[in-house]
This record gives sequence, C-alpha cells and structure tokens, in this order.
Amino acid sequence: MNDWKNIEAADCAVPTDRPMDDLVRELSRALADPDPLIRDGAPYSVLATWIARGAIEPSLRLELGDEMAGRLTDARIEARTFAPLVLEMLVTAGDFKAGWVDAFERWYPAEEDLRGHDEKLGWLHAVAHGADLLAAFGRRPEVAPARMLDLAAARLTAPTHHIYDQLEDDRLARAIARVLTRTDLSARDAVGWLEPIADRFGADRISTPVPAHISNCLRTLRLLYILADRGVRPTSDLAAEPLPHRDAVKSGVATVLDRIVKR
Repeated sequence: MNDWKNIEAADCAVPTDRPMDDLVRELSRALADPDPLIRDGAPYSVLATWIARGAIEPSLRLELGDEMAGRLTDARIEARTFAPLVLEMLVTAGDFKAGWVDAFERWYPAEEDLRGHDEKLGWLHAVAHGADLLAAFGRRPEVAPARMLDLAAARLTAPTHHIYDQLEDDRLARAIARVLTRTDLSARDAVGWLEPIADRFGADRISTPVPAHISNCLRTLRLLYILADRGVRPTSDLAAEPLPHRDAVKSGVATVLDRIVKR
C-alpha cells in the first residue's frame, strides 16, 4: 500500500509512479477497511482532496460512484456507512448518476445498524453519513426535492431500538433544512413529507419509556424548527440560507410535534 500519511502530509500531491486508477482502487478498499485508523484516516483525507481538486478524471469518478452505490448492500456495516461519504464527495463535486439516488433510496430507511460509534470499528454513523448524502442529492436539480424529503420521513419513521447518540438527529435535521432551501420547492411539498410522520406517530398513546424511534423523530424535528426559523448554513463559513416556505414549515413541524406529544 502507498504510505497515505506521507501523501497527506505532502499536501495530497498525486504520486507519479502509479496510474490513478490503481490509486483510486486502493483508496476505495481503504474506505471499507474494518480498521478505523485506515478507513477514517489519511486515505479518506486524500480521496476527499483529490475529488475536490478534480485530480481524478471524470470517468474514473463515475466508476467510483458506481462502486459506492453497490457497496450500500455490502454485508459489512463499516463498508455500507462509508459509501455515502464518498458519494457525497462526488455529488458535491458535480458528479451524478440517477442510479446512485435509487441505490441510496433503497438503503437509507432500511439500514438497521444505527450505531454512531463502535469500540472496535470506530465511527459508523449510518444516519449521519446518509443525511449528508441526502442533502447533497436534495440540492441537485436532477433530483426532485420532495423525493429526498419523503426519504427523510421514511428514515424517521423506520422502527428502531437505537436512540441517536452521536448527533445523528442534528445531522439529519440540517440535511432536511438544506433540501428545504430549494427555491423550486412548492409550499405543498415543503410540508407534505410531514404527513406520514404525523400519521405514523400521532395515533397511539406514547408508552413510557418513550420508544427510541419516536425520541429520534422528536429531537430531529425540534432542531428543524430552529433551522427553519433562523436559516441553515451550507458550511460554517457561509451565511445562513433562508427557507422559502419558512412559516409553513415551522407551522407544519409544530403541528406534528404537538400531535405526537399530546397523543
């Protein structure tokens, strides 16, 4: 293997002694490695930098995206949950395939291992990493924003016994808010995705202790209300973007929260 730490230290300069396709294949394998020091270390940093700089040719980036979309069905949780990170890098850089959206849509609400961190595997973060990709797809003109909002609702209403414990609710709320900044989003679609949440959680009386999936949903929607009110920053160094249907979203979220809590 290349010494990726040295490459990272050298400002991620591309080695000249091997073809790029070999390097990308090696990086791809590293980002599915069970060792978190490999998967989430220098290889991740180098790949992200090369994609952002356009150092990898377009055809090879599309091949990498196809590989990541296929990896969403991998038997290993660490492979599945780092695939969305790579796809998010590619989509943010301008690469896109409709098949990637289809693969993500099948995986995200169906993923059952929602651990944020594992003592041996390190960061897993299925919900958070998926949220980042949901935001990236949701900002693409090729993807109807309502489709990603419906997908977020499907993730929030999927049964689970795991309580989000590594800010997954914050990441998902932020992703939803980013989609809601789309100026081509209709007022109806801006709140329509909340209906299945209200239908799913607003009918029966809450038992105590509160089920994990309801707690996750409540905390996600509470932050979304704040983001709808104040706007959401694309990155920490940019100003907050307003939601075109700010008041409708706030009202819709408040109604759902009230319905769930008072049921």
